[in-house]
Amino acid sequence: MYYPSLCNFYYSFLKWDLFKGTKSFIGLNNYIGLFSDETFFTALANNLKYIVISLFFQVGVALVFAATVEQYRHKWLSTVFRTVFFLPSLISLTVIGLLFSFVYMSDGLLNSLIRLLGAEGFNKGWLGDAKTAIYAVIAVSQWKSIGYTMMLLVVAIQRIPSDLYEAATIDGATKFRQFRAVTVPMIKDMIMISLIINISGGLLVFNEVFVMTNGGPHGSSEVLSTIMYKNAFTFGKVGYASAISIIILVLSGIFFVLQQLVAKKQGD
Repeated sequence: MYYPSLCNFYYSFLKWDLFKGTKSFIGLNNYIGLFSDETFFTALANNLKYIVISLFFQVGVALVFAATVEQYRHKWLSTVFRTVFFLPSLISLTVIGLLFSFVYMSDGLLNSLIRLLGAEGFNKGWLGDAKTAIYAVIAVSQWKSIGYTMMLLVVAIQRIPSDLYEAATIDGATKFRQFRAVTVPMIKDMIMISLIINISGGLLVFNEVFVMTNGGPHGSSEVLSTIMYKNAFTFGKVGYASAISIIILVLSGIFFVLQQLVAKKQGD
């Protein structure tokens, strides 16, 4: 793991043409070019959108779903909901991407539903509009992955001793109070793991964008991984692509350190 990482760091200082096979040391020029590239900042902004939206849905909303499902008196009903939410995470991303490409078409299922509700003014080709393409792709990611995070949180909630809830009930705590004072503090480690999974996933997202939009239209839905891939294997700029991967690594390290500081503060 460490040797390839060090090699990649070295490659980021090279002008390496994959197709010509030429290499030359150019110092920080790849990084300078990167920070003057508008596409790079568009991709970075899209990754940050992925992270923020994923944290809201796949941690916040998934936590509410998990706590709600575990409150059902009829356990069979709880099992049904857990299964329904988890199933999308088992489907191939390629299949999901192709499926939602049809859903988002101008005459697709989503626009048909909008017309049925009498809001024809909102009809559009969701993946063909530069303003909505990235959000359409992010929505698919949330639909696919929210059940996976929910199941992690469900398992953590199931490990909480029932005595704590019984004591809280005797003390007159409402369900919301029990959720805030018992459930959340008792599963904070799993919440932290969920945060790490979703932040790293937001930085490394590739498949959904590549399958559904390939970064279009006009580069509006590019993410760091797609521009790294295209620079390396479409344009043959290995050194430039290596510089992008180093940026991803640095951002991942920054987020990890911040998470550890927050976790340590909460522990104190």
